Amino acid sequence: MKVKKLHHVAVAVMDVQAALDDFVKVLGLPRAPIQEVASQAVKGCLIPVGDGEIELIQPTDPQGGVAKFLERRGEALHHICFQVEDVDQTLKELEGKGVQLIDRQGRPGLAGKVGFLHPRSTQGTLVELCQPVH
Repeated sequence: MKVKKLHHVAVAVMDVQAALDDFVKVLGLPRAPIQEVASQAVKGCLIPVGDGEIELIQPTDPQGGVAKFLERRGEALHHICFQVEDVDQTLKELEGKGVQLIDRQGRPGLAGKVGFLHPRSTQGTLVELCQPVH
């Protein structure tokens, strides 16, 4: 497995539009389009910052993982994402090394094809791997 770069840091928020407005107003960051990812029960945006991005995610399903995270922890850092060459191959390699996975294969996400590692294997931090499509 070779990590290409830190792709983004994600923040779980109650209202993605309000959070985006704050990041634009307070930090002068550019506006980013808000998109829905139905398979992950979220809507969010990726705000470019230098070579990386900040992802803001809002749950669309009160029973989804991000909604449950917000109930437990409130608005906070949700996960970090590393860009890799091939998400599926990387997940397979990591599983072979005994890493506990949330996803065994990549799935669509805001950052392209994504797969998550369980926080038990990464010192309590939710880690996403991504393979951008562009």
